[in-house]
Amino acid sequence: MPALAQVLDFLYPPRCAACGTILASAPGRRVCARCVAGVELVPNPRCEVCGGPLESASSDAKQCARCLAHPPRYRLARTVARYRTTAEDEPGTLPALIRRHKYGLDQSVGRALVEYLGDDLPVLAADYDVVIPVPLHWRRLWWRGFNQAALLAAEVARRLDLPLDTTAMSRRRFTPPQTARHHDERIKNVRRAFAVTHPERVIGRRVLIVDDVMTTGATVDECARALLAAGAASVDVFTLARVL
Repeated sequence: MPALAQVLDFLYPPRCAACGTILASAPGRRVCARCVAGVELVPNPRCEVCGGPLESASSDAKQCARCLAHPPRYRLARTVARYRTTAEDEPGTLPALIRRHKYGLDQSVGRALVEYLGDDLPVLAADYDVVIPVPLHWRRLWWRGFNQAALLAAEVARRLDLPLDTTAMSRRRFTPPQTARHHDERIKNVRRAFAVTHPERVIGRRVLIVDDVMTTGATVDECARALLAAGAASVDVFTLARVL
């Protein structure tokens, strides 16, 4: 089989899922080093709660204005990269790859996206007991064929050596996409949309919620509300990218 794989790689060289460059010297990789290195990180200083950039680098504030005015239910949120919504026509960017994964129904892209996680996650295994992805409503899951958050959460759980639970929480109400909605509309759209279907799996446990993209945080905050109401000890959030 290894010899066959080498022949196939020679005849059909694997290409970077983001930019299309041939990956001749990177066996097993799905994204070239240039694309991975090209992701835009969240600038410092960052809010100690939501992880977003603070308004002023010279300020002594530890939290952003939104977290101070409306403290989220989750304890903290961390992300890997910045998600620019203006990059729609740039095929080599991480946002373009995420959109292709979600809306192009290309499940194979999920293996490429995990390479953007880098070597060191911005969360520690010692802080959590279980990893739970943001669930999809069954109608959207049926249409898409996979839950992109669950694919990402599986890799996060593997790296942290923590259990992954994809059924402890469900999306009980179908909601229109959050895209193009402002913060207040997003909050109303997802209100009471999630339910903990197996509270015995979260009671007293420190939960890490995983999603692909965080925009205003309304969705993950509603997930945190449901988990805390079911008895979770704490809830943190990890996303691959964040809209800023």
